Amino acid sequence: MPEKSLLFSPAPYHVLSYGALLGTQFFHTFINSITSFKVLERPQFAILQRAVFPAYFGIQTAAPVVLALTYPGRAGRFAAALPQGISGVLHPANRWGVLVPLSAAFVTGLVNLVYFLPETNKVTAQRRKQEIKDGKQNWDKGSQSKDMKALNKKFGKLHGYSSLFNLVTFVSTVAYGVNLAARIK
Repeated sequence: MPEKSLLFSPAPYHVLSYGALLGTQFFHTFINSITSFKVLERPQFAILQRAVFPAYFGIQTAAPVVLALTYPGRAGRFAAALPQGISGVLHPANRWGVLVPLSAAFVTGLVNLVYFLPETNKVTAQRRKQEIKDGKQNWDKGSQSKDMKALNKKFGKLHGYSSLFNLVTFVSTVAYGVNLAARIK
């Protein structure tokens, strides 16, 4: 059983939060989304993604904050001591290995949550209206109306940038994990 003092330390909560963030990102990006796209009809896939994305981007936004708040610092036996929490994250020695990856993960998750998600949902709603007007789905083969082509292009651009931001969040999380793992001896 862990020492009582460890339970009151930020370290276990930090590691668990990191694991939850990385696991969520890996599972959603590389397993859930790909599998869902393959097995669901396009309308059902869109409904699923619309329901999952607020929680997913919320986790990508909140978890880096939790990681910063629970940053365990470093004792000073063999290396310079570093403070816990935000002070440790902001310490100059942690700029590239801690502050930059956590900040990048937070910012890209936040932009996905507050900008790309609502904008993509708006375009999706506009495409549904245009589908009714045109009498065909936005993904149907053959020619599309000028308005649908413009909406599809806008959706593709938003989706592409959102995917890029998601990838930056994932890579930033992995980069932070490498820094965290380097502390294990």
